[in-house]
Amino acid sequence: MVFAPDTEVALRTVVRLINSAANGEEHLAAVGDLDRFLQEEGFSGARARDAAELASVHKLRGQLTELWTMDEDTAVDTVNRLLREANALPQLIKHDEWDWHLHATTREAPLADRMSTEAAMALVDVIRSKEMDRMLVCAAEDCDAVVLDLSRNRSKRYCDTGNCANRAHVAAYRARKAAPRSAGQ
Repeated sequence: MVFAPDTEVALRTVVRLINSAANGEEHLAAVGDLDRFLQEEGFSGARARDAAELASVHKLRGQLTELWTMDEDTAVDTVNRLLREANALPQLIKHDEWDWHLHATTREAPLADRMSTEAAMALVDVIRSKEMDRMLVCAAEDCDAVVLDLSRNRSKRYCDTGNCANRAHVAAYRARKAAPRSAGQ
């Protein structure tokens, strides 16, 4: 484990949120899509369930997408801004199936504030641990999805949105098979 469990969960949620608009596809087009996303991610708390809330999540997604490839200093400025704008006040909370973990907003705060604060708190751990190099963009040439590499050997290069890794491995295999054999083999 690289980070605390709640940090890893929050980072995976950030990846899924960013990738909900990867490769020109919109997977959060309607409030119902956002409802499903939040349910799958285990997000609780107050909801407006309206177009304005969806628009605020889209705006946050754009900010997190930009943050994903920022240098450390710029990322710090962005994380601090997200925390300030949400009036973050970190505190230990225990709820549902979760043991003690950090929350920095109330359950009644607007959804985008809760989401941005959770993302920012997780990114605080990434930045403090000097692990921003685990935040990648998919290595497939035709994919712009992001990747969170939590592997021990830092070997993850492809996203989970499609079959990018499989396509790359098949292409490499075919290229090896098509290459002329050198003399002596």
